[in-house]
Amino acid sequence: MKRFATVLICLLLAAGSAFAGVKNPDTLTLVHANTTITLDPGTCYSSTAFSKIQNIYEPLIFFKGSSTAEFMPVLATEVPTKANGGISEDGTLYTFKIRKGVKFHNGNDLTSEDVAYSLKRAMIIDQNGGPSWMLLEALFGIGSTRGDDGKMLPGIAERIDKAVTVKGDTVSINLDRPFPPFLSILCYSNGYIVDKEWAIENGCWNDNAADAAKFNNPNMGSEPLHHKANGTGPYKLADWEPSVRMVFTRNEGYWGRKPAVKTAVYQVVNEWSTRKLMLQNGDVDRAQVDDTYVSEALEMKDVKCCQSPELSMFAVFFNQDIVSKGNPYSGSGKLDGEGIPSDFFADINVRKAFAHCFDRETYKEDVFAGRTILPTSPIIEGLPYHKDVPVYEFDLKKAAEYMKKAFGGKVWEKGFKMNIIYYSGKTTCEAAALMLAENMNSLNPKFRVEVLDVSLKDFNSLYRQRVFPIFVTGWGADYPDPHNFAQPFLHSAGAYGKAAGLKDKEMDALIEKGIVVVDPSERKAIYERVQELYYSKALGIPLFQPTQFRAYRDWVKGYVPHPMTTDAMEKFYELSK
Repeated sequence: MKRFATVLICLLLAAGSAFAGVKNPDTLTLVHANTTITLDPGTCYSSTAFSKIQNIYEPLIFFKGSSTAEFMPVLATEVPTKANGGISEDGTLYTFKIRKGVKFHNGNDLTSEDVAYSLKRAMIIDQNGGPSWMLLEALFGIGSTRGDDGKMLPGIAERIDKAVTVKGDTVSINLDRPFPPFLSILCYSNGYIVDKEWAIENGCWNDNAADAAKFNNPNMGSEPLHHKANGTGPYKLADWEPSVRMVFTRNEGYWGRKPAVKTAVYQVVNEWSTRKLMLQNGDVDRAQVDDTYVSEALEMKDVKCCQSPELSMFAVFFNQDIVSKGNPYSGSGKLDGEGIPSDFFADINVRKAFAHCFDRETYKEDVFAGRTILPTSPIIEGLPYHKDVPVYEFDLKKAAEYMKKAFGGKVWEKGFKMNIIYYSGKTTCEAAALMLAENMNSLNPKFRVEVLDVSLKDFNSLYRQRVFPIFVTGWGADYPDPHNFAQPFLHSAGAYGKAAGLKDKEMDALIEKGIVVVDPSERKAIYERVQELYYSKALGIPLFQPTQFRAYRDWVKGYVPHPMTTDAMEKFYELSK
């Protein structure tokens, strides 16, 4: 963590106290390309939407400052620990004392019943592709409330109802077994608290376990709180014109420190040229800066910039079990010079050859002008138990040697044809894919690797179907724990591990043990072994850990960088002008 903190380069924090010509001193305006999907804390799984939610709603606790390991109380009066009796000795029972005198925006009082209802509802709703799996995994060791038939698991609603209990001004949460990152999970959107009475009035779950199935897995966009908001937070939702702008007004009855500015505006503008002009003219206080335009922002007059690493990572994934039938991305589906077989990447020689075709340093300089972190495994810098493990250096001679060994020499003799896929608009992924294809094709005229882009919507659907031989994508932290990267990247049931056809028993066992072990030294040994296996078995190519870049007008003060905060997120209540 100390090393991670040293790479924060935050010029903004050194901004002076006042600047002449401040425009609209009572309003903060952010302009960004991303649109908001929903305002429902129970279904939000988007950093853009979460940004709005955390200005309107509040959690029990949240991260303290820039730390990913320390917390501060919000709607709870203290952070539970074993020392204060808030966490049981066996690490399975968490008790929160709920703050008094807090009101929702509609005037209703915050109660412990609201807290318990919000957490239960966050699990009951369990929208497909939503965030509910985090709480479900923490409490019950499962990833969904539904079985393979799409129906709710028998008794799961009753288990949820019994796991979260109220006693006076306290709420207790009972876990089936210890789950070390549990407090971190409560900092995500589905740990934010809604008004029970108001939510039920607006069509949400009626707090009856027997009726849970009626409210389970709503279609995206049809959730009752999709476009409505009523939190305890420092800002109220004043207006929302989808894909255009959102307006927030200060909650004058806020229980905590009152925000410095009365109005906050989030505008949606796709073109950098327009965002740039708005920032230069001082018409906005912050503008999203795409990776390729960072140098332009750094040269702007009266603009302060802040750079900090994100807890996210992009990588190349090798699919070891490609679905060949009717698959246009793997050619003939055979090792005949016109395609690749389903187990092409199950041969470690193929994986190592591709890994040696990636020129990390050139990629860093050409794509990011040196402004990024090159990870060595999915347990990235900033996570507990991170370790720098070796990487496969750029070496086309070694790549050729491995390809000559692959499939007993047949790959080199017959050649192959296949595609590398990334999602449209992600130029950093495109650059990595083109580099791999060009370098691999240079080894042998019989090698034909082509790069294709597909829309993000189609990409997310197709990679899950295991039709992509190689795909390039990223992952952002849901909570700052190595399990949140090891499981999706490397477990056979993980989001990307499953899509890459991974079936490594040792890796699965390590990941499953790592999340239930409480002793830090034992967890450290487990995750160090995970990182070593990622390298020795050449399970993928780590590309880059994004460095968040923010450009503010120099009259803005108060931004606190945090590795869990993505570019689309802004806590308006922290800033002043």
